[in-house]
Amino acid sequence: MKLSKSSRDLQGNIALDGSKSISNRALIALALASEKPSNWLSNLSTSKDTQTLLQLLEQKSPTFDAGDAGTTFRFMTAFLAKQPGEQILTGSARMLERPVGPLVQALRELGADIQFLGKEGYPPLKIGEMKPRKRSVRVAANVSSQFLSALLLIGPYLPEGLELVPEGPLVSRPYLEMTLGLMQHFGASVDWQGEGIVVAPGQFTPRLLTVESDWSAASYWYAMAAFSEELDLTLQGLQKHSWQGDAVIANMMQRFDIQTVFEENSVHLTKMGKAPRPLFEKDFLACPDIAQTLAVVCAGLGTTGVFSGLETLSIKETDRIGALKTELAKVGVSFAKLPARFSKKSVEKTFYNLDGKADLSTLPCFSTYGDHRMAMAFAAFALLGPVEIENPEVVSKSYPQFWKHLEKVGFEVVLGH
Repeated sequence: MKLSKSSRDLQGNIALDGSKSISNRALIALALASEKPSNWLSNLSTSKDTQTLLQLLEQKSPTFDAGDAGTTFRFMTAFLAKQPGEQILTGSARMLERPVGPLVQALRELGADIQFLGKEGYPPLKIGEMKPRKRSVRVAANVSSQFLSALLLIGPYLPEGLELVPEGPLVSRPYLEMTLGLMQHFGASVDWQGEGIVVAPGQFTPRLLTVESDWSAASYWYAMAAFSEELDLTLQGLQKHSWQGDAVIANMMQRFDIQTVFEENSVHLTKMGKAPRPLFEKDFLACPDIAQTLAVVCAGLGTTGVFSGLETLSIKETDRIGALKTELAKVGVSFAKLPARFSKKSVEKTFYNLDGKADLSTLPCFSTYGDHRMAMAFAAFALLGPVEIENPEVVSKSYPQFWKHLEKVGFEVVLGH
């Protein structure tokens, strides 16, 4: 697909889709409460991941295929462990390479009957009926916060509730806080107590919920805004006080001359008239899903970037670190690992240095590796010059309307290139 824009003006009004992360948590909570989501949820995400989860929760077949939806797979692992009978949970070829061992181990300690049908620690899984035997469990927190969220969501439905103690550095903490906020919205008693999170036994009580729009999706518009010359853009459905950790993009992009004005149920983006700073440093441990976006922003503006907190990127839809190195090199920008340093807490941290300014004079063709975030992050370069995007359909995983929305603000989208 060839993507281009005749000017660097970015003006329009975009109605963003509902948050995939909030939608998926709400669907599990309502399924545990045996309630139909259509009675309680509005602005539900239309993403492939959320639609897959919705389909799995409604199906009667004992074999569940989560495809390439990581959140869906992990949440379904815990959900199915609480269901009667025996089920098989599988996924795409890439899903079978993504670790699920720490979650399975924790569920087993709580009394779940789960077996690995292939490689130890990885999908597919055979899940039998749980016989609860303990209340407290410790889980490594440095692989995926989704393991912790999956356990917390079934916590009210365990006979004595749940005490969950995260061990090690906690990745993507805002997503964990999102889970707690959503559980409390649906009436669960859950809170941090000391080092752990305690969930009281009980059940979810359905309440109406309008799902906020997706801040991760908004990040790609912020990248385009950074490359624009004239900017007057409204993104609908976003909240200032958000459950989503990726809402930090609004503050982060001030460094790249983007002003965010929060209005009722929307944000308005304009330029402040300040030169972007020459150096950008950020630890993405709490918000790894916008690392690719900021890498593209730095590359497009010629800003030197120092990135850390990328430990989980190699086990996402693709090895995102390797993908960034390869695709940025196509436009003359390096993304290289630096020697490890120790933080103030004596924890070893890995840093990556981004250097160079993107040269788009040769019509670069960007590979997407089956990763929706690679496609949308690199699409922002089209404001600086024509680009080609391979397998553009991957955006359906989280933002099916992305290319149509780009056309709405004046991008030319030509399929078949």
